[in-house]
Amino acid sequence: MFKSCFYILIIIFTVTINAQSTYEFLKLDASPRAAALAGSFVANNDDPNVIFYNPAGLYSLENKPASFSFVSHLLDINSASVSYSQEVADLGRFAAGVQYINYGNFTEADQFGNKTGEFGAGDFAFLIGYANQIDENFNYGANVKFIYSSLASQSSAGLAVDLGLQYLFPEDGWTIGFSALNLGSQLSSYFEKNENLPIDVRIGFSKKLAYIPFKFYGSFNKLNEKYDKISDRFSQFTFGGEFRFSKAVQFRFGYDNQKRKDLKLDASAGLAGFNIGVGILISDYKVDYAFSSLGLIGGIHRIGISTDL
Repeated sequence: MFKSCFYILIIIFTVTINAQSTYEFLKLDASPRAAALAGSFVANNDDPNVIFYNPAGLYSLENKPASFSFVSHLLDINSASVSYSQEVADLGRFAAGVQYINYGNFTEADQFGNKTGEFGAGDFAFLIGYANQIDENFNYGANVKFIYSSLASQSSAGLAVDLGLQYLFPEDGWTIGFSALNLGSQLSSYFEKNENLPIDVRIGFSKKLAYIPFKFYGSFNKLNEKYDKISDRFSQFTFGGEFRFSKAVQFRFGYDNQKRKDLKLDASAGLAGFNIGVGILISDYKVDYAFSSLGLIGGIHRIGISTDL
């Protein structure tokens, strides 16, 4: 029964929700580990940063995990994220997260090109998440998300929710995940007409191998967007893998098919869409690093640190 409900909800969301287009920073990967896996995190359930991908994954977390990540983008663009989760007895597991991006300073000039000053731009999102069980091995979660964006003296705000489901097969090492992100609208806009949020419907899975220290992740993203062919609906896929060499060292890789297409210049895409990363446990702290190639444009470096509080 619960498996049937899981698949019915997926069909409803993927058919009825169309692609959206503002607060694009919400699409950025929030942690080095997730980025190294090309964002294939919808079926993750052992990292507090799962709040940004599928709030249902929060339920399987243990203790009080916290994480901080920093991203060095191209030019002067930098961003950071923070996540934390804690179980509350007899109520379930709660979590909080923050995403922030600063686009740097820009020169302000009049219509004649005369410099009149400088201005900045940035985006911010604050999340409160909750997760619990529907049945054994069947988890659900939801986030409430407040979004704020500023450009010089102007600003915009929005309110959204994220919804998620996960079904675990502990004996076989499989986890199946579904999430619908950024369901909401603007509370105030830069212009007279409100813009829609970047809704993203995802289906993903993870598989932990029995005899090899390797876990595989896969995800089909933006299933809500309109496509000319049914087969094109699954073209925006990502996958990645995580090798555990020891308790202290992990190596990760990932591939983003759509990003490789989008970043192709002339006949070459270089290494666009490919990601690599490493995780190192130092005492009680886990340090993660990831590099995401943008092909001929350059690359993005991410670093993060996680621990139990």
